[in-house]
Amino acid sequence: MTSEITLFVNPTAGRGRGAGAAQPAARVLRDAGFSVRTVLGENAVDALRRAREAVAAGTGALIAVGGDGMTSLALQAVAGTTTPLGVVAVGTGNDFARAAGLPVRDPMAAGRVVAEALKGDGGRAVDLGRAGDTWFGTVLASGFDSRVNDRGNRMRFPTGRLRYDVAMIAELAALRPVAYRIALDDGPELEVEATLVAVGNGGSYGGGMRICAGARLDDGMFDVTVVGPCSRTTLLRVFPKVYRGTHLGHPKVTVHRAAAVRLAAAGVTGYADGEPLGPLPLTAVTVPGAVRLLGAR
Repeated sequence: MTSEITLFVNPTAGRGRGAGAAQPAARVLRDAGFSVRTVLGENAVDALRRAREAVAAGTGALIAVGGDGMTSLALQAVAGTTTPLGVVAVGTGNDFARAAGLPVRDPMAAGRVVAEALKGDGGRAVDLGRAGDTWFGTVLASGFDSRVNDRGNRMRFPTGRLRYDVAMIAELAALRPVAYRIALDDGPELEVEATLVAVGNGGSYGGGMRICAGARLDDGMFDVTVVGPCSRTTLLRVFPKVYRGTHLGHPKVTVHRAAAVRLAAAGVTGYADGEPLGPLPLTAVTVPGAVRLLGAR
C-alpha cells in the first residue's frame, strides 16, 4: 500500500468544522508517517470527479472529512474498489460514523483511528446499499420523512436545521398515508398504506434518529421499517421514541429483513444518506463487503 493518502474535505460541513478538522487530522496522519494530499471541489460534481481521480491514481486511502453528505460522496468514489475509506466525522448528523463505531467531532481521534487501521488490519469490509448507480451507507427514506426533505429543500428561510423543523410542522398539517407497493427479495408484491418506509443498511438518519435501530453494517441484509397510517397525534407521540429505537415496539410499526427491496408509490421521492435519489419506484440491494472501512468496529 502506498503511504500517500487523500483527505477529501468539505470545508463547510458542520458550520465550518470541516475546514477546521482537516488540519489536525492531517497532522496526526503525517506524524504517523503518511504523505497527505487534500482534495476539495468547487461543487459536489467537481469534488466527486477529483475523488475518483485520486482513487484511480492509486491513493492508499480516501479520507472523508465532513458530514454524512461528504461521506456519501466518498462512497461513490471507493465502493467496489480496493481503496479503503476513512471518515473524519465533523458534520451535523454523522450517522454513518456512529453506525460504524467511529469517533464523532474529534478529528484527532479519527485521524489516529485511520492511521492505526492503515498500519494494522487495513480496515473492515462493510456492506453498502445500492439503488441504481447510487451507493448508500445508512438509510433510504421515503414517505413522510422524504416529503419533509422535499419541502425543506424548497425553502429559502429559515436556514440550518430549523428549516427542517418548520418543514416537518408543515408536513404534519398535510399528513396523509401513502399507498405503497413493496417487494422483498423474491416475495410477492405487498400493497400497504404507510406513513413512511425506511430501508436501513445502517440504523439511523437525520442525526441520530434510529429508524432502523436493528440494522447492522455487516450482515448482508436491510432492515425495512414500515410505519403504518398514523394520526398526527400518534406520530407526535411516537416520534421522540425514534431517538432511542423504542418506536419499533409500537403496533403501527413493522420491521422486515431483506437483501433486496423494491418500493413503488406515486408522488414520493426517495432519499439515501440524506441525498435525493429521485421518484419511486426504486429498487435497493445490499452489496456485502462493498467497502473497506478504516477503524470500523
